[in-house]
Amino acid sequence: MASTLLKRASYSAMKSVAGGFQMGAQSRAYAAVAAGTDIVSAAPNVSLQKARTWDEGVSSNFATTPLKDIFKDKKVVIFGLPGAFTGVCSQQHVPSYKKQIDKFKAKGIDSVICVAVNDPYVMNGWANKIEAIDAIEFYGDFDGSFHKSLELDKDLSGALLGPRSQRWSAYVVDGKVKVLNVEEVPSDFKVSGGDVILGQI
Repeated sequence: MASTLLKRASYSAMKSVAGGFQMGAQSRAYAAVAAGTDIVSAAPNVSLQKARTWDEGVSSNFATTPLKDIFKDKKVVIFGLPGAFTGVCSQQHVPSYKKQIDKFKAKGIDSVICVAVNDPYVMNGWANKIEAIDAIEFYGDFDGSFHKSLELDKDLSGALLGPRSQRWSAYVVDGKVKVLNVEEVPSDFKVSGGDVILGQI
C-alpha cells in the first residue's frame, strides 16, 4: 500500500511540475549533481544534522555539520531516501548497506552515510530501531536544503509525506561525485542499493 502511494505521489508530482522526474536518466540530467560535481560547491552553506537524542541536541547547542567536514579528504558512500520509518527504506534500503559494511570498509570507504528529509531526533530513533546506528552514519536534512540544492528533492504529498527526496546513492571522493544512482520513482529499489554501488567503487 505504501509503495502504491509513493508511486501515485510521484505520478501526481510529475503531472504538476514541468520537467518533472519521470525516468531515472531524466532525474540525473535535471539534477544539479552528477558525476564530476563537487558536492560541497553544489550545496554552498548547507549543513546536515547528525542523528542524536533531543538532550544531545540541546547540549550541543543544536550544532550542525558542514558538508566539507563530511566529505573533504574522505571516500564516502552516501544514500538518500524518502523518510525514516517508511517501508522500503527500513526493510530494504538501509539493510542493503548495513549487511555490506565490512566490504565497504575493505574498499577503503571512510563513511557510509544515510540522509533523509527528517529531523536528527527522528533519524536517531529510527537508526536505533533498525539496529543500524553502529554501522552507518545517519544525518537529517531537516529543511530539505541539501536535497533542494542538488535537485534531488521530491514532493511526496500524495503519500502524506510532503517535501522529501528522491531515492538515490552516490560514491564521493574528496567532495567529488564519482558515481550517482537515482531511482525512477522513490518507491523503486533497483539502482540505489548497497550491492549496486559496492560494485561501482
